[in-house]
Amino acid sequence: MHPEEPVRPTSADGQGRGSGLPGCYRHPERETGVSCARCGRPVCPECMVPAAVGFQCPDCVHGADARQERARQRPRTSAGALLAIGDGALVTKVLIGINLAVFLLTQYLAPDWQLRLGMGSAASVWGARAGVAEGPTEWYRLLTGTFVHGGLLHVAMNMFSLWVLGPQLERVLGRLRFLALYLLAGLAGNAFAYLLIGQDMFTVGASGAIFGLLGATAVLFKVTRTPMQPVIALLVVNLVLTFALNGNGPVGADTITIDWRAHVGGLVMGAAVAVGMFYAPRERRNQVQGLTVAGGWC
Repeated sequence: MHPEEPVRPTSADGQGRGSGLPGCYRHPERETGVSCARCGRPVCPECMVPAAVGFQCPDCVHGADARQERARQRPRTSAGALLAIGDGALVTKVLIGINLAVFLLTQYLAPDWQLRLGMGSAASVWGARAGVAEGPTEWYRLLTGTFVHGGLLHVAMNMFSLWVLGPQLERVLGRLRFLALYLLAGLAGNAFAYLLIGQDMFTVGASGAIFGLLGATAVLFKVTRTPMQPVIALLVVNLVLTFALNGNGPVGADTITIDWRAHVGGLVMGAAVAVGMFYAPRERRNQVQGLTVAGGWC
């Protein structure tokens, strides 16, 4: 029935069933052959609302409008991320799972993969090169090295720090921004270590990424005017440990050998990326944050 078609006379039983057609769900006395494209309820010409395909009933139209309005009004964090619904630490848990899986693989199942994935580089006086020094085909180590650990205590401390720092940042930044921050900090830490040490090195661990989260947490506390004493104390303790335990112990030993260069590089990158994300002007927030991440990768 077309919306302009006049209403048919009411059947003898008053329920629109004399002709075999159902009655409108809002006006049972009016028979109709048209149903709502969304819910399937019969609608008369007065209740028909044109849609992209067919017609909808007023309830479905109003319900869709209400859902769209709720989506528009869904609160956002200070970094522009939609307020998390459900698990606000999903990426943090996934990162911890990947780190633990890689640790089991490289420590117990296939130890040779520790050398394949670790942040390693070597160059001899005869011109032979290996690892990052070999060229672009080995640059993946700058990132994969952040998921390799040298011992049980090493991975335990890093994953505990990730669990402490990660969920809060992930809820404020959103999943994609948080993941970009983590990876950029880890990448920057290894790149800075390679830049200062040179071509002969081997280092593993997520410490650069963890220090990046620490730097971002400091920026978050500054933005939200949260007392900075706890994060400053944690930063000072970690920096003291970084320089006090700096060394080059054997890979795989259950001792901590800390490369301060990776920590400093990750800390600076994490803080810089957080500044770009938290202080981006609202009207150009996506553009500024995108340029911040792109600049970090470059």
